[in-house]
Amino acid sequence: LAEFMDDSELQSLASDLIDDFDNDKASRKEWGRVYKDGLDLLGITIEDRSEPWDGACGVFHPMLTEAAIRFQSEMISETFPAQGPVKARIIGKVDRETERAAQRVVQDMNFQLTEKMIEFRPEHEKMLWSLALAGASFKKVYFDPSINRQVSMFVPAEDLYIPYGASDARTAPRVTHVMRKTKNEVKKLQYAGFYRDVELGEPGKDFDSIQRRKDEADGFSALKDDRYRILEMQVELDLEGFEDYDPETGEETGIALPYIVTIEKGTQDILAMRRNWDESDPFKQAK
Repeated sequence: LAEFMDDSELQSLASDLIDDFDNDKASRKEWGRVYKDGLDLLGITIEDRSEPWDGACGVFHPMLTEAAIRFQSEMISETFPAQGPVKARIIGKVDRETERAAQRVVQDMNFQLTEKMIEFRPEHEKMLWSLALAGASFKKVYFDPSINRQVSMFVPAEDLYIPYGASDARTAPRVTHVMRKTKNEVKKLQYAGFYRDVELGEPGKDFDSIQRRKDEADGFSALKDDRYRILEMQVELDLEGFEDYDPETGEETGIALPYIVTIEKGTQDILAMRRNWDESDPFKQAK
């Protein structure tokens, strides 16, 4: 849809949406501070302290780390058994034909997840580790046109934002996934027609404090992050020229409809904007 809108309209829309994202980020600032400070208690790093005296103990007990590892190891064995993560349950009449169909589905899905989608298990393990520490984590399964197959990626809690007061990500008026992509990854998606062909310039130097603390715990230091910070936002919009109409009266309803808007944070360029409901759905519910 972005290809059919004026640049001034796109700039105004991007500015408004980024303001909304900044408000969502500010509303959970305290959660981010507590989570960031909690990473220090994992007992992974050793500090050289001068308080209350030089050489004071700077070691934390690894109790939280041990608990997270035990949770991760138990959950991976439950959710990813040796025979594969997918099982089938037949709803309704059970006969030989449906049992064979169910077995084919199980075999094909397990093949896809264990052989084709090589990132599935490591991303799943990272999700379980983060779930134990942050209390929430997410998986995102989608078709990636740059590699021509489905992928399953872990999304940490600090990269997913919903507005204050929303009790459920499914019913929230706005959900933002913060993605980081290299120049080449963005060019591949532009070449595939998934993103608009716009010049973005050099990536900004916007470092996330939680990610920086995670890197320090792993022994890394982000001196330079040459990736774009991209906001993929599921939002409800009442766009001029694309209004919702009552099918009986033909009049505008003023109802905001669900869209997915992708914005490069540094330049505030809209890379893509797509309808997020099925055209055959009379209620236009978000997918």
